[in-house]
Amino acid sequence: MPERFIEIDGSMGEGGGAVLRTALALGAVNRMPVWIHHIRAKRKKPGLQPQHLKGVEALATVTGARVRGMELNSTELFFEPSETRGGKYKFDIGTAGSTTLILQILMPALAFASEPAEVEIRGGTDNPFAPPVDFLKHVTLPIIFKLGYRVEVECLQRGHYPRGGGRIRARTFPVEKLQAIHLTEAGKVLRIAGISHCVKLPPHVGTRQARAAKLTLLKAGYNAKISIETYDPSSDPHLGPGSGITIWAETESGAILGSSSLGKPGKPAERVGREAASSLVAQLKTGFAVDRYLTDQLIPYIALAEGRSEIWSTELTTHTLTNVELVEKILGVKFEIDGKLGEPGRISVEGRGLTRGSNFD
Repeated sequence: MPERFIEIDGSMGEGGGAVLRTALALGAVNRMPVWIHHIRAKRKKPGLQPQHLKGVEALATVTGARVRGMELNSTELFFEPSETRGGKYKFDIGTAGSTTLILQILMPALAFASEPAEVEIRGGTDNPFAPPVDFLKHVTLPIIFKLGYRVEVECLQRGHYPRGGGRIRARTFPVEKLQAIHLTEAGKVLRIAGISHCVKLPPHVGTRQARAAKLTLLKAGYNAKISIETYDPSSDPHLGPGSGITIWAETESGAILGSSSLGKPGKPAERVGREAASSLVAQLKTGFAVDRYLTDQLIPYIALAEGRSEIWSTELTTHTLTNVELVEKILGVKFEIDGKLGEPGRISVEGRGLTRGSNFD
């Protein structure tokens, strides 16, 4: 084992897969070996599951890493990255596991790669407990672009649990350094948009989801333009049925706040639409500029950026507070948090200002 490495207890905070993804991603950015133990210790099935293995494998491929412990159910992993390389990559999760979570572990390292990258990932595009591809495309990536990092994503085919078969293609364009951002007060809502989709299901499912969301938003005083994505049952190319809706609000301060909901057997389409809309309305009422789902995703980026970033979150989640603790340990930054778990909160940090090709001591 090298003399210097990052040691992470995978049971910290929420103790799930996000600890693994963030730790390895930042280790790759910093070109620092990572030893992580007690992986996913707080989950019903601890250790590495197929999706986590594919994430580790994907990151190891783009960073030329040596890995020990990359086995199913392993609770300990040693990851020793080298230089992150751009180019073309294809990864197949082999299950309905989330394609967006695979991309999530790759994006920080690819931000500082030697050249642009094109990554195609096969699996699930709309999964429980993971950002839907439409949220990633219309909320996460436009905000990350404010830090100077351009990532483009297209959904080639949707995939839902349990069949999967979805495909996304991402293009990443490296930066010399990330810029600090300030997203505090949301301000006036300028536009609410969304996408309601259904595959291998009657087209009226997508229409009903959209109608319910629009009515809920209208009652709260907002107009929304929600597009509907459906397929002719006789030529639908998807492997299995599934539906969902993602909606987002753009405000005068440059904020984009999002929400989503997925369909499942026995769950009325109207409930799917109302869930997403009600969540967005509740977040807009706080007046804060970063939604609860995006907040934890931004933590590593603002810690790596140059200068002081400040974001006001509609809700401080366990995921966010775990990410803060983890990023502080790895990068040596100090976040300032004003707020309590489950409530709106303010987060600020003086970033490390990583430059491509360098690493921190």
